[in-house]
Amino acid sequence: MNEFRIPLGEWAESVVDFITDVFGGFFSVLRAIFAALYDAVDLVLAAPPFWAVIIVAVALAFFVRGWKFALGSAVGFLLIVGVDQWENAMDTLALVLVASAIAIAISVPVGILAARSDTASKIIKPILDFMQTMPAFVYLIPALILFRVGVVPGIVATIIFAMAPGVRLTELGIRGVDKEVVEAGQAFGASPGRILRQIQLPLAMPSISAGINQVIMLSLSMVVIAGLVGAGGLGAQVVASLGRVDVGLGFEAGLAVVILAIFLDRITASFGTRRARRASRTERAADAAAAAPSSAPLPAAPASDARTPAPASR
Repeated sequence: MNEFRIPLGEWAESVVDFITDVFGGFFSVLRAIFAALYDAVDLVLAAPPFWAVIIVAVALAFFVRGWKFALGSAVGFLLIVGVDQWENAMDTLALVLVASAIAIAISVPVGILAARSDTASKIIKPILDFMQTMPAFVYLIPALILFRVGVVPGIVATIIFAMAPGVRLTELGIRGVDKEVVEAGQAFGASPGRILRQIQLPLAMPSISAGINQVIMLSLSMVVIAGLVGAGGLGAQVVASLGRVDVGLGFEAGLAVVILAIFLDRITASFGTRRARRASRTERAADAAAAAPSSAPLPAAPASDARTPAPASR
């Protein structure tokens, strides 16, 4: 047996014990907030009859992508109803929406900070690498200790796992904004905050929208892992099918996850495309404003200077 061993596991356990003892009240409040958010979203999705939710979803699909996607969405949701997975699908959708909203609310400001500060970027990038490469099951252990069994540990693990692409693509989008456009805003006397709101964020929105799309997709990929800690929904059905070796149940629950993933992916991608068009128009307007001073016509000479005195008559 190797006598030299670094007790990293014991150190990590001590840190978790310290956090539990000192910040136990804070995590209890946080657990109550997350649970309340989930219950509210789940109530909105699960309380109405399934046909009402399907009508709203189909109308949204028609608005963003047209009748073909609307028809496909209707068929997909009716298939979920047909295999008796509607309530589980709505529970999963509520978990994904809550976790994605919190992850986006954290990742976008952190991405902005990383884009505006090289020091912050150098600190944040290793943390993101750690969050993305650490197996997702590892997050469940401290989450279970801090938040107990239920839907909240699944939400917390999903937030940690899905945040990284939102931060990276937000930073990439803002750093990719044309420097000449930013300099034009500075030349017109715009403050850094105004440049961020009216120039950098609109022009970086396609990249930010891609990050939001990836956050939602990664959140959906965590539903099975969240089902292991009592989150319920389709993830719990997949876990149950593994325990019973029930191929049919696993296929039905997995197909419902795929339908939700396709619907959310196409919806978020469509909003990203629309924002890209708006950003293109904003960039053209900024370029025109930057070119306006140099291309403006020179002022006409004063009338008194333009006159030539008449020769004196002899």
